[in-house]
Amino acid sequence: MRNAKVITKVHYEGQGMIMSEFTEARQSLPLRSAEFRRRREESWRRLEEYVERVEKSGISALSADEVQQLPLLYRAAASSLSVARNIVLDRSLLLYLENLTLRAYLVVYGPRVGMTQSLTGFFRREFPRAVREMRRHLAVVGLAMTVGVLGGYLLVRGDAAWFDLLVPEGLAGGRGPGSSASSLIREELFAPWPGFVEAFVVFANSLFRHNAMVGIFSFGLGFALGLPTLFLMAYNGLVFGAFLALHAEQGLTLDFLGWISIHGVTEILAILLCGASGLVVAGKILFPGHLPRVESLALHGRRAAGVVAGAVALFFVAGFLEGGFRQLVASTPGRYAFAATTGALWFCYFFCAGREK
Repeated sequence: MRNAKVITKVHYEGQGMIMSEFTEARQSLPLRSAEFRRRREESWRRLEEYVERVEKSGISALSADEVQQLPLLYRAAASSLSVARNIVLDRSLLLYLENLTLRAYLVVYGPRVGMTQSLTGFFRREFPRAVREMRRHLAVVGLAMTVGVLGGYLLVRGDAAWFDLLVPEGLAGGRGPGSSASSLIREELFAPWPGFVEAFVVFANSLFRHNAMVGIFSFGLGFALGLPTLFLMAYNGLVFGAFLALHAEQGLTLDFLGWISIHGVTEILAILLCGASGLVVAGKILFPGHLPRVESLALHGRRAAGVVAGAVALFFVAGFLEGGFRQLVASTPGRYAFAATTGALWFCYFFCAGREK
C-alpha cells in the first residue's frame, strides 16, 4: 500500500515536470519568433526594396552590386520562410515572407521581356510554327467543312425549304427562298456603305464577338474527343452552302463569292484554326504518346490555346474587313482582287514566318 502511494506520488511529480517543461516551451516560442525576426528583418527589408524598384522600373533600376545581391537575398528569404513555418507562430510574419519570396522569385527567375516583346515573338515565330505543326488537323477540319458546304448546297438546291431549316432566323437577316435577285443585290451584295461608326465600330464589334465565341467554342469542344468540333465545322459549312445555293438560284454565284471573300478568307481560316486546335486536344487525350496523358495534354494544350489566341486576332481582322471594307469595295472584280491579296499574305505569313532557328 505504501509502495503504491510512492509510485503514485512519483507519477504525479513526473507529470508536473512534463507540464512545466511544456509551459516553458510554449512561453519561449514567442521569444524565439521575435529573435528570429530581429536577426533577419534587415535583409528582408532590403530584398523588398529591390523588388519594389524592379517592379516599378525594371531590372535597370538596380546597380551592378544590387543585381548580384538580389538572388542571394532571395535565397536567404526562402530559407527563412522554410524555418519560419516550423518555429514561428506569428501568422502575419508567415504571410509576409510568402508574399515577399513569391514576388522576389518572379523578379529573379521571371521572363526578361516585356509584353510588347512577348507579343512580337509570338506572332513572328510561335504562332506560325504552331499552325504548321497542326497542318494534318487543319486538313481534317477543312474536309469536314467542305462536306458541310456540299451538303448544304445540294439540299437547298434540291428543296428551297431546307434553307429555313439550316439557317437560323437571326443569321438569315430576312433573306430566304422568297428573296429576289434585285433585293439581294440592293440590300446585301451592293448595299450602300453605312458610315464609319456603324461599319467599323458597331457592326465590326458585333461580328468580332460572335465569331470569336464560335471559334473558342469549337476549341473547347475538343475536350469531348473532337467529334462535336467536327460536327460544328460541318454545320458552319452547311450554313455557307445554303447561302451559296440561295444566291446561285438567282444567278448571283460569282457576286456572292466575291462579296463574302473579302472577309471570308480570314474568317474561315480563323474558324479552321480553332477547330484544328480542338482536334489537337482531342488527339492528345486519346493518344498521349510517350508522355503521361496529363503531361501530354498540358504541353500540346498550351500550344493549341496559343493558336486559338492568334485565331482571335484573325477574327478581329475579319470583323474589321466585314464591317467596312466589304461594302467600300463595290465591284466584284475588286473584291476578288482584295481577297486574293489577303489570301496570299496569310499564305506567306504562315508558310514563311518563324522558320529561322
